[in-house]
Amino acid sequence: MNLPKRAEDAHAMLAAAFNTGDLATVLKMYDWDGIIVAEPGKPLYGREKFEEAVKGLLAIPGKMEIKTVYCLQTGNLAIGRSEWNITDGNEVRISSKGIELMKQQEDGTWKILIDHACGALENLKA
Repeated sequence: MNLPKRAEDAHAMLAAAFNTGDLATVLKMYDWDGIIVAEPGKPLYGREKFEEAVKGLLAIPGKMEIKTVYCLQTGNLAIGRSEWNITDGNEVRISSKGIELMKQQEDGTWKILIDHACGALENLKA
């Protein structure tokens, strides 16, 4: 799976990679110089920690859906706001509202630099 050529396509590509269990593509979606916050108040840095967080999400049975609420781009940076969930049949396994900062790469593709999976939840204390 290729990386997105438009920032607004990053959420859909991330969900598609998740739903096929494509760990390699999910990991390629991230800039290793960035931050992933899979749980509120627990920012993770570096490839090893990113991989742990991604594997944890991939271990949740079900289908991931990500709705892009908005994606604002200026130059080689974009910020996205998402609403996402993982459902297994009728059961919602996890549901959240995230904020993602994306950076365009030299080849024109987009990677996620900061992924705050719960960053848009009400009453969240960073």
